[in-house]
Amino acid sequence: MSTALVTGASAGIGRAFAEGLAQRGHDVVLVARDGARLRELGDDLARRHDVEATSCPADLLTGAGLAAVEARLADAAHPVDVLVNNAGFGTFGRFAELDVDREVEEVELNVVALLRLTRAALGAMETRRSGAILNVASLAAYQPAPNSATYAATKAFVHSFTHAVHDEARGTGVHVMLVCPGYTHTEFHDRAGLGPTGLPEMAWLSPDHVVTAALRDLDRKRSVSIPGALNQAAAAFSSVAPAAVTRRLAGLVVKRSG
Repeated sequence: MSTALVTGASAGIGRAFAEGLAQRGHDVVLVARDGARLRELGDDLARRHDVEATSCPADLLTGAGLAAVEARLADAAHPVDVLVNNAGFGTFGRFAELDVDREVEEVELNVVALLRLTRAALGAMETRRSGAILNVASLAAYQPAPNSATYAATKAFVHSFTHAVHDEARGTGVHVMLVCPGYTHTEFHDRAGLGPTGLPEMAWLSPDHVVTAALRDLDRKRSVSIPGALNQAAAAFSSVAPAAVTRRLAGLVVKRSG
């Protein structure tokens, strides 16, 4: 039986990935800071899907937490076949007015931790010549976002980095895929301090929808998964429209959420 490791597994898209992978028969290693929520989720997944679910409480903003997960990914005796790099957070407001230490933590989690865990998994997987890595970015990766400047920039890094590593991994037996959700009903927006966006319900997806689309795209060996037709259209528009236009639109949406 194969094993999947999911970061940020206690809620939202990470929790949905854990559910979706367990449903497919993967044993799961659940990583997040909240050990109690992880254990509750692990017990539930093991009972309903007859898989082994291991809780791995870890704060990826600490050296010890990051090292523990890197070691688990590199453990040849207990190989991880699928890594989902989902842990991350966002902040909202004018950059000049935000707590700079929190902004740096955002970069450390969204960028540095993802980079290090990708490297740990890739080394072990290429040795076995099999495996998959899914790096969760955001539709925000496709344009600058005033009032969410650091978050969008971190996701732009994940976008560029994952595409490059995907190409480097060709022929190794390891598939690397980028996942770019749009607006999704999770705890993310509350934690970022965002209020109602004013967007219609049709613009939103559920975490289950995101994960179903991502796993389907993984089966198809795609390099990027953008769940939802509206999000695909938005990404296509952002790729060809002038930067001044896309950043103005992105800023208006985010500003209305404050």
